[in-house]
Amino acid sequence: MIPFIDLKQQYQALKPQIQERISRVLEHGQYIMGPEVREMEARLEQFTEAKHCISVSSGTEALLISLMALGIKPGDEVITTPFTFVASAEVIVLLGAVPVYVDIEADTCNIAVSKIEAAITSRTKAIMPVSLYGQPGDMDEINAIAARHGNIAVIEDAAQSFGAIYKGRKSCNLSTIGCTSFFPSKPLGCYGDGGAIFTNDDAIAQACREIRIHGQSKRYVHTRVGVGGRMDTIQCAIVLAKLDRFEQEITSRLELGARYNELLSGVVKTVAQRADRTSMYAQYTVLVHDRDAVQVKLTEAGIPTAVHYPIPLHQQPAYVGYCRVEGDLSVSEAMATQVMSLPISPDLDSATQQMIVDALVEATRA
Repeated sequence: MIPFIDLKQQYQALKPQIQERISRVLEHGQYIMGPEVREMEARLEQFTEAKHCISVSSGTEALLISLMALGIKPGDEVITTPFTFVASAEVIVLLGAVPVYVDIEADTCNIAVSKIEAAITSRTKAIMPVSLYGQPGDMDEINAIAARHGNIAVIEDAAQSFGAIYKGRKSCNLSTIGCTSFFPSKPLGCYGDGGAIFTNDDAIAQACREIRIHGQSKRYVHTRVGVGGRMDTIQCAIVLAKLDRFEQEITSRLELGARYNELLSGVVKTVAQRADRTSMYAQYTVLVHDRDAVQVKLTEAGIPTAVHYPIPLHQQPAYVGYCRVEGDLSVSEAMATQVMSLPISPDLDSATQQMIVDALVEATRA
């Protein structure tokens, strides 16, 4: 079976650089907050053009620390989408706040901007759009809604979209705060857990830096309630090695996504791509009926698939009692039964991609 995401081939292409970077950390021995941490942050600030990058231990921790830095407290509300990974709601609930779900667009699967304003109350403190499958949502419109209603922060959950461009600007630098993940399967991944927070606000950045090291303003002086949220030096070193190839990988992902779009036109419905932004195609996702049967046929043909995500968050047992649903969520519920992701990674060759498409055509044939 071909790999769903081919991390081994990527490693072979970068093996000397990765080994050299790891070896350097092992030699200096600064495994926590070593020099590679700030070096990576500086590189990512340059890449996104955000003023501040704060590395953290995971994408989930990036969201949690961001909410803490904004002062989110019990009873506050955060508007988000139910069609995402559980971390988006998890961090809200952990702080005693309430996830408020609004439905998604049927074509992009991103949060439906037209539904956000009706969900705003006096308790709304943040809006958290998710750049699903690698494509940013309608960030300008979301920022405008937040501005109209006073002091509402916008946090882009960009775990899947680092490297994408929205109207000439980089994902993670589109709102009050941007958060991303360096989980190995992400567009820019390390070899464990890792993540980053981006902001142009000095006060938010300072709060995030202190919260990630147990709320310390200086050693053993705890001015805030914090967490152990540091990204370790070796993982930062791996990201630094991968950054040298990242622009090439972005180009490859764009080409692969465009080729999938072309090859699958008229075969299956695909997630729509807006003209004013790019997608990192963290997952290449199609919509199919009788998904279970299609997946079985593809597995038999040696083609792995994945479902992101089969159960919307408002239907997850652990979260039913903690959320508020605004309006109808029928699109999210329908998409959960139809979405299916195909193999994609920067080193996917055209012959293998054609084989995937041929197998999908056969599997969906009536």
